[in-house]
Amino acid sequence: MTNPPATLSALPEVVVVGEALIDVVHTGNGVTEHPGGSPANVAYGLARLDVSTGFLTSIGTDSRGAAVSSHLSGAGVHILPGCQSATFTSTATATLADDGSASYSFDLVWELPSVAPTYLPTLLHAGSIASFLAPGASGVKSLLQHCAGISTVTYDPNIRPELLGSQHEARTIFEDLVPLTDVVKLSDEDAAWLYPRKSPEEAARHIHGLGTDLVVVTRGSEGSFLLTAETEITVPSVETVVADTIGAGDAYMAALILGLLTRGGEGLAPHVLEQIARMASMAAAITVGRPGADLPSLAEMQALVG
Repeated sequence: MTNPPATLSALPEVVVVGEALIDVVHTGNGVTEHPGGSPANVAYGLARLDVSTGFLTSIGTDSRGAAVSSHLSGAGVHILPGCQSATFTSTATATLADDGSASYSFDLVWELPSVAPTYLPTLLHAGSIASFLAPGASGVKSLLQHCAGISTVTYDPNIRPELLGSQHEARTIFEDLVPLTDVVKLSDEDAAWLYPRKSPEEAARHIHGLGTDLVVVTRGSEGSFLLTAETEITVPSVETVVADTIGAGDAYMAALILGLLTRGGEGLAPHVLEQIARMASMAAAITVGRPGADLPSLAEMQALVG
């Protein structure tokens, strides 16, 4: 990527890089299909929060690819040119348990298109399968290397064990990426898989020690844990009735990014972190309260705060 042109204000403030796919959801009432994929959900969530967002991904020229494109573009996501060129659109088959939790199986190929943003965004977000799965993972790493130290870089590994091979290999890839980031967000389940002998707090301290500025560990109903060099805080979750958990972490991530973009000049002060985490928890609560990855709009968030 090159330096931003004079028309930067017309270009997306945030670029998200990662997989987009179709969630095939099995419930007791039958099978439904919805556009999904963690990075795609984050891009969608950011656009719903009125953040100008570009998306670098790989989807097919098939009807499922058209559905993904329509879903994201309809929310205001700018899908970068060349992204809809794969032979087919990947799928994730989700089976919902009685408590609303989802388990997944995948039919996924990830190869980053030979296009990239021609400018440095204010913030680059990367995540999930795309950061681990060859051949596209190397392109994601190159993009992070190019933006590190210039753009704010956020990363959510969103661990999917069935796609990652050995734990050692996945942890090595993850730990190679962390020093290129400013913020790492992961769930307590992600942390437990990567570091089975550490508590979520110990895992966060270890990850912070690898070279990122802020580590956020989400813990479902137990809230979230945030760690910087100066502070450690725990912020409670927002109570809600759970329809399902699809998209909860992505809603949290999108609202976290919005908070980082709008935090003002006080950096990562404890009260700033608490405010950001409360808003992110609210976004997650709204999402789990309704079926699927139906992430909240800025108006919905403002209505609850106001």
